[in-house]
Amino acid sequence: MGKDLYDTYTEAKELFHQADEILGFEISKIMFEGTADQLRETKVTQPAIFIHSVILAKMMGADFAPAMVAGHSLGELSALTAVGALTFADGLQLVSKRALAMQAACERQASTMAAIIGMADDVVEKVCKSVDGVVVAANYNCPGQLVISGAIPAVEKACEILKEKGAKRALLLPVGGAFHSPLMEPAREELASAIESTDFKQPLCPIYQNVATFAVHNTDDIKTNLIYQLTAPVKWTQSIQQMIKDGATEFIEVGPGKALQGLIKKIDREAVVSQGSVS
Repeated sequence: MGKDLYDTYTEAKELFHQADEILGFEISKIMFEGTADQLRETKVTQPAIFIHSVILAKMMGADFAPAMVAGHSLGELSALTAVGALTFADGLQLVSKRALAMQAACERQASTMAAIIGMADDVVEKVCKSVDGVVVAANYNCPGQLVISGAIPAVEKACEILKEKGAKRALLLPVGGAFHSPLMEPAREELASAIESTDFKQPLCPIYQNVATFAVHNTDDIKTNLIYQLTAPVKWTQSIQQMIKDGATEFIEVGPGKALQGLIKKIDREAVVSQGSVS
């Protein structure tokens, strides 16, 4: 991941070396040569995605001139860094602290997430509320695709009920814990102090945050929304719908993979979507 950027651009190489120093280990070597197991380690996965996404945005140069931005979960920190609200160093440090805090929260209680396909959001929400234990709607990815999150027995029970109610699929996901649920409260508390002590600048354009779903400019509001993101649902569907209402017609995904392009097409089939690239 990112080796082509490292080999091609001097600034990218410098940022990879800076990331190694900030994190205290050679994440660049793991990204370029590491095993799948190494890349799946929490302390590696989140920083690696952040580093790749931000460097790609920087290497796009004048081609990266968005009217508005959004990021899905971790991607919100990448987006904030790409539009100048955070420096690369501050953004990476927050991502690293976020990853470690989330891992610690996962180790406190066995928990998981599940993807619910082909069921209305309000039905999923009602089922979650009816189940004993912690299980909540966590990721509103697109119409007909909602991820739930919580304690393992509660998530399994919710999946069972949703299948009975006609969900096309209810699949447990291979994740380490219940992200974007109340079980992430210890991580939220730990990350809150780090966010509060970090200097945020006015972003170059509005950001549509997962918690708020509407255009945000004010740095205090950005911090508040970022703090509550760990325990609140990712309202991706609502954010994209609001961006379209506010005039967005073309979306460019900047980062590894094309998952968000697929989600946006399902949210609005008229939207133009593409992958960010450098030349």
